[in-house]
Amino acid sequence: MELEQCLNFALTKAQQSVHQLFKAELAPYGVTPGQYAFLKCLWDENGQTAKQLAERLFLDGSTVTGVLDRLDQKGLITKQADPKDRRALQINLTEKGRELKEPLTKVIEETNRKVLRNLDEASIQELRHILHTIAPSCTD
Repeated sequence: MELEQCLNFALTKAQQSVHQLFKAELAPYGVTPGQYAFLKCLWDENGQTAKQLAERLFLDGSTVTGVLDRLDQKGLITKQADPKDRRALQINLTEKGRELKEPLTKVIEETNRKVLRNLDEASIQELRHILHTIAPSCTD
């Protein structure tokens, strides 16, 4: 099989291109694509535990710890013991973190449009369907 025909190569190449674009678009706000994912989860439901965020984002604990530490250093979140389980870490947005919701949402929506600009709506829906179908089949 030619390298270019390998699914892993094609997906990795596409992911790297998309990631670099999102990284550049988010840079003026001092947020990385990975950090954006955490903020989005917290905008949707503030006060989640680190474990809940890890499960939602399919990340291991050490990765979550590093990202949360950086978000905390930037003043976008606070970390505290969960009142329901003192062994768990509850994550809450700060005012600064909440204020990023509107501008970052606009950036993400516009960047998604840029990435998908050469596809019609049917192709976009099919792409999403294919990607969501592939992911679970890899864990079987």
